Amino acid sequence: MKQRGIGSEIFSWIKTIALAFIFAYIITQHIVVNAWVPSGSMERSIMTGDRVVAFRLSYLMSTPDRFDVVVFRFPDDPSKLFVKRVIGLPGETINIVDGRVFINNANRPLDDDPFVTYGDYESYGPFVVPEGHYFMLGDNRINSEDSRRWDTPFVERDQILGRVIFKYYRGFGFIN
Repeated sequence: MKQRGIGSEIFSWIKTIALAFIFAYIITQHIVVNAWVPSGSMERSIMTGDRVVAFRLSYLMSTPDRFDVVVFRFPDDPSKLFVKRVIGLPGETINIVDGRVFINNANRPLDDDPFVTYGDYESYGPFVVPEGHYFMLGDNRINSEDSRRWDTPFVERDQILGRVIFKYYRGFGFIN
């Protein structure tokens, strides 16, 4: 059996580690986004301190749908990542009356009961969502800094980094 020299063994380890870093870089920059949720704004779906993984390729051939949970660059400070639920789509009018969301002056509120924690019975709007933009709300409406309160209330399509697939760290769960 042929014995390898210490130099070739070290080179083999360096090559393996370098490939691992390159592979990790490609995955995190082009395939997934890893984000931390520091507040209770998404509670019921995602708890304070949870980490989430979003799939960057989710919207390669499609656009975000209503109720998708997404990671995006905060419109008022693009250096920050936010996690919220898509509520308003491009061209829609959003009106929040006594805490309930109405789209395009519909007679019935949006059916978001499966994931929303109510308690905020204020009224906001109307907000007319510009083309190429989205209106975001947190699931914990009473404790969420979201499109209702931002200086720039709409998120541009190209600022949406990916759709959240699952949460982890303090418990694993798929997000729908």
